Amino acid sequence: MVRDYFELCKPRVVMLMLLTSLVGMLLAPTEHLSLNIIFFGNLGIALVAGAAATLNQIADQHLDKIMGRTQSRPIAQGKISTKESVIFASIIGVLGICILIFKINLLTAFLTFLSLIGYAVFYTLYLKHVTPQNIVIGGIAGAAPPLLGWTAVTGSVSSFSLLLVLIIYVWTPPHFWSLAIYRLEDYAKANIPMLPHTHDIRYTKLNIVLYTVLLLCVSSLPYIVQMSGKLYFIGISLANMAFLFYAIRLYFSNNRKYAIQTFHFSIYYLGILFTLLLMDHLI
Repeated sequence: MVRDYFELCKPRVVMLMLLTSLVGMLLAPTEHLSLNIIFFGNLGIALVAGAAATLNQIADQHLDKIMGRTQSRPIAQGKISTKESVIFASIIGVLGICILIFKINLLTAFLTFLSLIGYAVFYTLYLKHVTPQNIVIGGIAGAAPPLLGWTAVTGSVSSFSLLLVLIIYVWTPPHFWSLAIYRLEDYAKANIPMLPHTHDIRYTKLNIVLYTVLLLCVSSLPYIVQMSGKLYFIGISLANMAFLFYAIRLYFSNNRKYAIQTFHFSIYYLGILFTLLLMDHLI
């Protein structure tokens, strides 16, 4: 039962979010970074992210039951009831916001709450079902963690923190559209207007390539604006070439296994990017 509740929070997604929020904290300008801020900041962010993931599964449970990728989720399997899930999401969501209010600052709590509403309500209940650009428009909610980490330390928003948000925002479409190509039948069965379903796979592949090229430019900005140094630039240039290879290979191939390989690499890519930012900063 405990494991089922843990799975409700989408722990692998939350762990990647926490890496980006931690890097946001460590990159933020401060004379002394308190361990309390690192611990309570990431704890609050994780709890609210878990609540958002749970609310997403509550709202989508009728779709999760018919999609192969999501059929094993706890609510879809009937392991946890809707009522129990609502109570769980409410408890950890309120607890997370309270931790951010009383242990961090009001700005971080407010922005984290906005991210929850953006993902669990605006994206899940509306955007996901009305436009194939759902990922593009709604991606801002999922791109917030490094900004939240930054504001947890500084109590303010800066251009550098927004640059970190921009990187994740541009990364999201090629990341998710690769999965949408691989799971095309699932989204068609659930009547979710993902781009490869509403248009076609070739058009989606072209968009993946174009967004990957845009990501190549955006991910170079930390070096260009002197937020990071040569270590980051060399490392991310290699990662960008690899991402572009995956995107171009996907575009010219009819083998859908390349779509899921591109999706998996995109996850590693984001982890590599933020690890490089951190290593460059520490060195």
